[in-house]
Amino acid sequence: MNAPRVGVLALQGDVREHARVLGDLGAEVVLVRRPEELASVDGLILPGGESSVIDKLSRSFGMQQPIRAAISEGMPVYGTCAGMILLADRILGGIDGQQTFGGLDVTVRRNAFGGQTESFETFLDVPALGPEPVPAAFIRAPLVVEVGDGVEVLARVPEGAVAVEQRNLLATAFHPEVSGEHRFHRRFLELVRAA
Repeated sequence: MNAPRVGVLALQGDVREHARVLGDLGAEVVLVRRPEELASVDGLILPGGESSVIDKLSRSFGMQQPIRAAISEGMPVYGTCAGMILLADRILGGIDGQQTFGGLDVTVRRNAFGGQTESFETFLDVPALGPEPVPAAFIRAPLVVEVGDGVEVLARVPEGAVAVEQRNLLATAFHPEVSGEHRFHRRFLELVRAA
């Protein structure tokens, strides 16, 4: 089986960390900044960072419409933290004029747990990934406050959902790539191979 060719949107955020995890799992990694690079990959990761900045840069680099098209055509996409916000159909607490790529039928609240100083780490039960708890780093993290019919909640905290999946889309409010957790990336690569 050929290595899946996976892009990491490389406009801003923790691009290197995702590239390292994907490489460790045997994927061929492409840093995506242009539509032609997006067209060359079988799946895409939207990294953590600043969602409003990634939104603006995606528009100025001519990437917003190609990413929206790829999502609607079924390309597997995994968003972490800011990437979750960018996949959400609806956001609360966005800056004026902030847009998303959409595709994930959820409402997400930006910075739901507070600012940088309120960042925290915890362990989550994620039955879909097996019995071992998942270490999760929440850094100015969003929260899913509403899910549509086709959305599967993979993990929750008392405040709401923090990991969701819908068809070709996977999103976590936390950063598995920071805590050395590879199971979400493995699950994403399964989506890429299945597509």
